[in-house]
Amino acid sequence: MEIKSSTKFVAELVGTFGLVLFGCGAAAVAGADTLAGLSGLGLLGIAFAFGLSVVVFAYAIGGISGCHINPAITIAMLVNGKISVADAITYIIAQFIGALLGAFVLQQILSGQLAGFTPGEWAYGANGWGEGYQNEYGTTAAFLTEAVLTFLFLFVIFGTTSKWGNGTMAGLAIGLTLVLIHLVAIPITGTSVNPARSFGPAILAGGAALSQLWLFIVAPIVGAVVAAVVWRLLEKKPGY
Repeated sequence: MEIKSSTKFVAELVGTFGLVLFGCGAAAVAGADTLAGLSGLGLLGIAFAFGLSVVVFAYAIGGISGCHINPAITIAMLVNGKISVADAITYIIAQFIGALLGAFVLQQILSGQLAGFTPGEWAYGANGWGEGYQNEYGTTAAFLTEAVLTFLFLFVIFGTTSKWGNGTMAGLAIGLTLVLIHLVAIPITGTSVNPARSFGPAILAGGAALSQLWLFIVAPIVGAVVAAVVWRLLEKKPGY
């Protein structure tokens, strides 16, 4: 039975909403030490928050939409002919709306602190680079990081979901790959590899986060398209 576009839309919206709320929430709410003396999650905890979000939604909505929850993935699937143009547009719209809603809920939660909350320059888990952000990497390093890591992410996705991959373990493998990606990229860009994930927080944070959003849209798409082309070439090779 064919799944309706509206059902796929809802699945992608909710999945992306959850990814942003869980992942960016872990970074913004629990990522740093609190006044109550609780230890922050740290880099490893935030990495797992994003990775496990993908795992749980892969098994929750994978059978409905394939659980893209990432425009870069959707575009790569479109390049490889694994999704129609109409579905791709539906998915991407749902992903951006879901990400914005996730960031909005996170904003409302953070603003509920009784002592008051003043958002910083890159609030709500927004991505960034340069002076004042994390370890202050330059534009070239940030772009290269996002493009290459998105390439590897998509390569794993194509591999695990292909006829040669282990489909039952795909969600876990993809989620753990995202954990590894975050372990490398959090100190550099905060880790995007997902234009929608960057879009939601940047829209609400404004300022530097919004002005730098272009990189987190362009670089992941470049990496994803290259991965799609490479995988397509591999699939066409006899005996592979």
